[in-house]
Amino acid sequence: MSTRQDSRLNLSAGLGSVTVAFVLVLLKLWALGETHALSVAASLADSALDLMVSLGGLAAIIYAARPPDEDHAFGHSSAEDLAALGQSLFILVSAGVIFWASAQRLLAETAAPLAAEGRGILVMSISIVLTIALVLWQRRVARRTGSKVVQADSLHYLGDLLPNIGAILALWASAQFGFARLDSVVALGAAVMLAVGALGIGRNAWHALMDRAADPKIVAGIEKIAGNWPGVHGFHDMQTRTAGSKVFVNLHIELDGDQTLTEAHDIGAALKRAIIDAYPGTDVIIHKDPVR
Repeated sequence: MSTRQDSRLNLSAGLGSVTVAFVLVLLKLWALGETHALSVAASLADSALDLMVSLGGLAAIIYAARPPDEDHAFGHSSAEDLAALGQSLFILVSAGVIFWASAQRLLAETAAPLAAEGRGILVMSISIVLTIALVLWQRRVARRTGSKVVQADSLHYLGDLLPNIGAILALWASAQFGFARLDSVVALGAAVMLAVGALGIGRNAWHALMDRAADPKIVAGIEKIAGNWPGVHGFHDMQTRTAGSKVFVNLHIELDGDQTLTEAHDIGAALKRAIIDAYPGTDVIIHKDPVR
């Protein structure tokens, strides 16, 4: 798949994320006013955060798609990692606020009453359907493009599903049995899930910003291709790093020093194409050394 196609897919996922988040914020604002449920408030805060970080992620996707220039010879893909790191920080703050509010309500002497549970259940059900549709599309895009921003967004929205289901259970328990404290328990669980997901997203983005090597499976795959390539007598000094959705590879191959420059070039070019075909989005630089 071409870089332009990858950019279009990432852009579609970013626009979808912003649209869904905006719709969910409006729906949950109305549901909160009707139910006064903290689990709905937690879900609303999460959706509002989704909207903010999705807008930031969309901006990062647009910026990362820009071609290399004089000041950024290797492109702008690290913008995806910066956006993903920012997402993780915002998610952690949101999780802390939700956890504190939930604990305060859970420890209160009397449970806060809920209302209009049926309307709240309807809104949360719609939220689940929209979220599932978005996550399915984001995962499809992420598998094709490797975008960390889309992956982070997908993980976050996937994490929203259980809290939404929990909110439905809390509203149902309040309507049927008057058990309002389940609302706070669900919100506590949602906060913990958000924090765990945020730490994972932040760790991966940090590693990429620090030029961590590519996934060992990718490294092993490239080594296998190079080691078995016709005309290549060996390779050494292989280096990899990740930036956003791109993997950068530097590789020295050992060739017969008596062959022509054209023959050596053809071997290196064919090997480069094979690596890119196996790992789309890879940026490969191959140095040619004579066999010693």
